[in-house]
Order: sequence, then C-alpha cells, then structure tokens
Amino acid sequence: MSNDVDRLSTALADRYRIERELGAGGMATVYLAEDLKHKRMVAVKVLRPELAAVLGAERFLQEITTTANLQHPHILPLFDSGETDGFLYYVMPYIEGETLRDKLNRETQLSIDEAVKITTDIADALDYAHRNNVIHRDIKPENILLHDGRPMVADFGIALAVSAAAGGRMTETGLSLGTPHYMSPEQATAEKDLTNRSDIYSLGSVLYEMLAGSPPHVGSSAQQIIMKIVTEEAQPVTKVRKSVSPHVAAAVAKALEKLPADRFASAKAFADALANPSYASDTRAVSQARGAIQPLRALGLRAVAIVAVAALILGVVTTKLAWREHTTPPPTMRLMLDMLANQRPRYTAGPGPILTLAPDGAGLLYSGPGVGTRTQYWLRQWDQLQATRLPQSLDEGCCAAFSPSGDSVAYLTGPHTLHVVPLGGGLSAIVADSGLTSVTDDGGGLDWGTDGWIYVSGIAGLVRVSPRGGALETVATLDAERDDLRYLWPEVLPGARAAVLTVIPARNATDPERASIGVVDLSTGKIEILLQGIRAQYSSAGYLVFAKANGVLWAAPFDAGSLRLSGREVELSDTVAVTAGGTADFSLSPDGTLAYAKGVVQSFQAVWVDRNGESRRVAADLRDFTVQQPTLSPDGLHLVVSMAGVDGRSHLWVESLDGSPKSRLTFDGSTNYRPSWRPGTGTITFLSNREETPAALGSNLFEVRADGSGSLSKTEFYDDRGLGGLTWSPDGTWMVFRTDDQEAGNADILAIRPGVDTVPRAVVATPAEELSPAVSFDGRWIAYSSNESGRREVYVRPFPDAGSAQYQISTTGGINPAWSHNGRELFYLDAASNLISVPVTAGTTFQTGAPRVLFPAAQYASNPFSREYDITPDGQEFVMIRGESDAAVHVVVVFNFVEELKRRMAAP
Repeated sequence: MSNDVDRLSTALADRYRIERELGAGGMATVYLAEDLKHKRMVAVKVLRPELAAVLGAERFLQEITTTANLQHPHILPLFDSGETDGFLYYVMPYIEGETLRDKLNRETQLSIDEAVKITTDIADALDYAHRNNVIHRDIKPENILLHDGRPMVADFGIALAVSAAAGGRMTETGLSLGTPHYMSPEQATAEKDLTNRSDIYSLGSVLYEMLAGSPPHVGSSAQQIIMKIVTEEAQPVTKVRKSVSPHVAAAVAKALEKLPADRFASAKAFADALANPSYASDTRAVSQARGAIQPLRALGLRAVAIVAVAALILGVVTTKLAWREHTTPPPTMRLMLDMLANQRPRYTAGPGPILTLAPDGAGLLYSGPGVGTRTQYWLRQWDQLQATRLPQSLDEGCCAAFSPSGDSVAYLTGPHTLHVVPLGGGLSAIVADSGLTSVTDDGGGLDWGTDGWIYVSGIAGLVRVSPRGGALETVATLDAERDDLRYLWPEVLPGARAAVLTVIPARNATDPERASIGVVDLSTGKIEILLQGIRAQYSSAGYLVFAKANGVLWAAPFDAGSLRLSGREVELSDTVAVTAGGTADFSLSPDGTLAYAKGVVQSFQAVWVDRNGESRRVAADLRDFTVQQPTLSPDGLHLVVSMAGVDGRSHLWVESLDGSPKSRLTFDGSTNYRPSWRPGTGTITFLSNREETPAALGSNLFEVRADGSGSLSKTEFYDDRGLGGLTWSPDGTWMVFRTDDQEAGNADILAIRPGVDTVPRAVVATPAEELSPAVSFDGRWIAYSSNESGRREVYVRPFPDAGSAQYQISTTGGINPAWSHNGRELFYLDAASNLISVPVTAGTTFQTGAPRVLFPAAQYASNPFSREYDITPDGQEFVMIRGESDAAVHVVVVFNFVEELKRRMAAP
C-alpha cells in the first residue's frame, strides 16, 4: 500500500478497517472497508488531497450534513463523515452490483421499458430530494448503482457540499463539478444558482443514452461537448431509435430543453410524462424554430464568454470521451511473445492454466523456470522487454489470480495450500492450508472476487476465504443427488454476486468431453448449467468466452444480471492449449486483452517415406502433440492413428487418403490406442481405458466402425494379465494379441478365433518377453520380437501352431516386424534405428536372404511395445511418425480483443 493509504488505515483504525481500493474518480478515492462497530462492509470515500486543502474540513462537514437526512429507497444513504489526519471522508453502504455505466458499456442500449423504469425510479428520488431543497448536480451513469435490478443514486448532495464549501475557489482544486456529457446548459456555463431543473436535464441525458446508445451531445473534447450543449439542439431520439414511443420521445425532448423554464417543473412531472401514452410536448417545435443562437441570448451570455468557460472546463475535466459512434475503435492486434530462453513459460505436471493477465491488462503472470526443473511465477509487463521472476513465489505454484487492484497474487500449491504474495515486495503468506483441493492430484482453480474474497474449488464444493486468512466459508456444495460432480476453475463475475465455473464428473475430472460450464449464485449456492465447455471467462462487453474440449474458443451473449445466456454461441478464430488437467489455458482481462497458450510446439506428424528415405507429409491435419500407431486399412485407402494433445488424452482418428479431412472415432476415456483393422468388416479394434474397462486390467478391447456409424462395442477377449496390443490374421479369422505384463518382463502372445473359441490359446509363451506379433499375408507365419537372447531380436514361427519351428531373422537387434503384402519381404527396425528389409521365401520351410538397410529411421518414432509404422499394399512406401523436438510454450496476446469479439457476435 502507498503511504497515504497506510496513514488512512491508521487514522481510521478505531472505526473502519480498510480492505482495498475500489476505484478513484474526479473528487474522491473509494475504499472497501469494514465498519468495526456495526460489523458491515461500507464504502469509504476520501476527497482528493488537493480538493480537501481548498475546502477546509469545517465548511465541508457542515454542508454535507444537509444530505445526511435523505431517506429514500432509490438514494444511497450517508452513514458517516469526518476529518482525520488531514483526510476528509464520508461513508456510504457498500452495494454489490454494478453501475449503470458498467451496464451501458456492456449492452450499449437498454430495452425501452427498462430504460424508462430506471429513469422513473431516479426521478422519484430526485423529486424527494428537490422537495427537501437538495440538488444532486452530478447525475450520470457512474453515480447510478444497480442493486438486484433496483437503481440507487449515489453521492447525493456531495457535489453541492463541495461547491458550497469551495465558494468561488473551485478553480483552485483543478476539478469541475459535473460530467460534460450530462451537464445542463446553465451548469456548463458555470452559473452559480442552479435549480432542480438542472438535475432534470442531466436525467434526460442519461435516459437519452440508455435509448440511443450515446449521450445527446458528444465530441472529441470537453470543449466541443460543452459548446454543443449550449448551442446545438439534441437530435430527436426517434431518429436514432425508431421504436421509441412518441410520448417517451416527447418527454425526453422537453427534459433536454436549453432554457430551464422550458423543461419539466419537477422530476415527478417528468416521470408522469414517461408513464402517460397520451403525453405530447408542444415546446419542441418552438425550441427548434428559435435556431441555435436563441439559447445563448436567453441565457444572457455572449458566445465569446461561453467559449472561455468551455476552455476553462476543458482544462480540468478528466472524463474519457471515447464514444464508439464518433470514434474509430482501436484495432485488434495479435502478437506472439518472444521470450528469452531462461524466461519462457513452462508447463509442469500440474493440472491448471499457467497464464493470468493483470486486471488492467498491462502485463502477464505466468509459470516459468524456477530452481532446477521446478517452476516459479514470472511477470512480463508490456512496457518491459524482459520478464521478472517473483522470487517470493514458491516452487510449483498453480492457478494464480490477481487481487482486484492488481497489487497481490494468490496461488495454490499442492496439496491444499493457498498463498498470497504482494507484488510490491514481501514474503508469500499462507492463507489456508486445509480443506482445499489437492492441486497436484486433481486441480480446481481459484479467483479473487471484486468483493475481496478469494474463491477456491474445494473438496466439498466452492469455498471462499479472506486474503488475510481465517475460516473457510462454503459457497456452493456438491449436489447431494450427484455426489460424483466436481466444480472447477471458478471465475467470479463483476459485483461478486455469482461465478461461472466448470462442472465435471469426479471420475472424469481430466476428460474435457465430460465438462460443462455452469453459473453459481453465490448467495444461494444454486448452480445452473449453461453450455458445454471446459473453461469460461466473462467479458465486460456482456459475453462468456469459453473453450471447448478441442481448445477452440467460442463466445455466447450472457446477461450478468439474470445469469442466463441471451443469444447463440459463436465460434471464434483462436485455438488454445488444453492442459494435462483438462482445462484451457487462456486469460481475459477486464480491459479486453486476451492471452493464451497456443500449444506446445513439440509435435509429431504422419509422413510417407519411400524406400530411399525421402519423406512427405500424409496430411496437414495428422499432426499433434502425440501421433501414434499409424495403421493402414487392408486396401490402403484409409489410415487410422491415435492422436493426443498436450493434455495427454489420446483418441482414434481416421484419415481418408483421398484428401478428405480426418474424422474422430472415439470420445470417451483418456487413452484410446493400438488400433488394428479387422479384415472384411470395416471395423477397427483398439484398446481403451474407458470406464467399462475392469479396473485391474487397465485397458480392454473395443470395436468401432471406421466410418463412425453405429455404436461402439466392447469385446470379451482379454487375459487376466491385461492386453498390450493386437493384430488380425489377413483373413480375419484370428485375433492375435500380447499380454500386458511389462513389469514382470514376460509378456506372451496369444490368439483366439472370435465366435469359435471361448478362451485364447498360447502361441508364443516363454519366460522371455514376446512383443509386436504380425501374421503373414498368407496366414501361415507369425513374426514377433523377443528378448530371449538377452537382446531384442526378430523371430518367425509357423502360425497358429508355433511350437514346431523357430527362425531368427535379425542378428544385431530388431523390433517391430511387418510383412509385405506380396509375402516376399519382412521389415523391421534394427538396434541402430535403421529400417531393414529381409527377402523371404515361405514354402514348406521358411528361408531368408541377406538383410539390407533401406534408410536410417532414427528421426521417426519407434517403440518396442508397438509398431509405429505401416506399409502400403504395393510395398513402395511406409507411413511413419516424424517428431519435432521444440517444447516451447508459445504465448499469443490479443490486444483490443473485445472489439473483435463485438464484431463477431454482431455478425449475422
């Protein structure tokens, strides 16, 4: 904290405990605090020091007491005020929700009924205050809070108190009262004696913006706006929005009259006109007939004087003037970060995302190199070329979240420990060390809400804890009727009334196909499922941005008030990395910046390799973090592979070699692998660990049609040692498989005739380890590898009665045998990773010729337990898997992402 905040905390320590800064405006800085006497949260507003110095405490406090007695359901009351250690402050209730400005920033225009209802409620509050001789003087969307759909006017009478206390010295403060877009003409020209009709003009301007999407007068500078307010008529609201009812348009026009005398006499009269369908104003035509110069004469001001006043106000107004209708939105820019080698982001075995944008979008927190192979947090700020390591962060941290003010970071370490570390320096403090989810086992995530609480996915559901420590509070418990669910990756919505989160069955907590996005009402703990996805974040523009299981980002309109979707899902252009824990690694800051991990570059792709070793890729889409076990269909027209992303979950994909895109065959389980085409059936047999698998076996056999039609089925052929791989005889009669007892080192080869045999028979079962069975295309021979000699070599035996003979094919090491379709060659990989061709003659006896090296294959994937290549029917090419070793995490930052998001969502 700054020295001023420390002073304030000390000065108010006996009455209020300052929690954090909520925001700062032209007159005051607002802090969230606990009222120690009444045990409630309040908003403490401290006048800016330069303003306090001019006002003086006695006069300000005397003036502000005139507003303390205002009691109205649509007026935010004044709890307290005072002076301490040079600070002038006043205290109001802390209201959870959003301002009307937040809502307009998100929705731009409101429905006509909602806009009129908000205006009517505010008019009722103004009428009450005016009858008590209090004028607000600063009605604007920022001063209208929306609490459970009910508008409440904040800072009532504060502007009056400041103005009265300052007297004629207002220019000494460097501030002006009122916001240019909503100033009445008399306020814009600095008249001292304002009436209630000034507030009516400001309220009319707010209603105009709610209906039209922008205030009645806009410009590129405060001077331009003020000149327009004084000299130009506002465009009729019906020209901007034709659906506005005539009586509402007439009421707006009358409220925006230049002369106070031409406006409504009271706020109640304004509200009555909005509610009266027969109301029609006859003053608008008169006003328009006067021309632009008449208001100046009626106000008794020369144009030159107005320009001078406007120029004075221009020098002190601090409001941003960026109305989208009159300015070009900044362009969306995508940049890939170039990190130094010793600062690059790094994934670990942890389940969570490693990227977190600062709340203001000014920098990125990520997991990077720590001590040895461990990781620590690094902060890359956009105005710096290098990142800075946070030495106070512990090794192997996971799932970080910034505090709302951006001055601290909370993160988890496994198991069950929550830390908070100040970014300005200081040691990491343990906030909670029990009751939280085990990060190293399951993950869960956390977020730091705008209400000051840290929300964490806990063992029992969603819990929250103060950043200062203390007892955990349960926010949402697991569904008693669905105790297999888990709640992950909470994202607290603005106002901390609700949070979006991921809902997934506990037994499939790392399977993104089973995940959904839900929203939890933090006051009731009730959770509603919204859509399918693995992680979501909220955009202040009014959208949920979420990733699906394949990492593709989508967006859907979302009403943070009703907590419901309000439109269709739209696919976006970015694809993000999916972590080992099954979540998407991206971050969206409130300012509209997006950052995401594009994915680990380490990848494998399927390639064709001819007999001379020349290679070309099979297809552009057969590339991923892992590609394994390429297997051609018997006719050579289709290729099935097992592919996995950075999350490690593998699924089967079929590529038609006529150029058609690949299609996915499996969707359940986290491991689907070792496919084999079943001849004559159009089906693929494979291993999977899906939940139907007996737990003791690890994997079982399943079948699926190669065209994706029909339902997937489970076969019953397994050994109590588990299965490690399979193949079919070319006629489809025999299924040959090996047992999966690698730890014992004595896997055997068995065979069974489906529909004929009830139990498998042993083909090659010795104390050694037999792997990679392959049946010749005439069905008479079986090749395999064995370590019976102390080194893996390739052997051939008769099939199915393998006990009558054995032929050793390799002599310098060999794995992964495969037969040519014509039966005249046998291929394998030797100990030096060369692809070897051996001529064979298979008749009454088995004869071989001299082996020869076709090409070096060290750059291609190999695995002694499963063959990682296949052969085309003509024997002239091999399909193999080529790997790329760069394992860097590529981070993409999208600046002004929200502008692109709005355009995409608005497209038909």
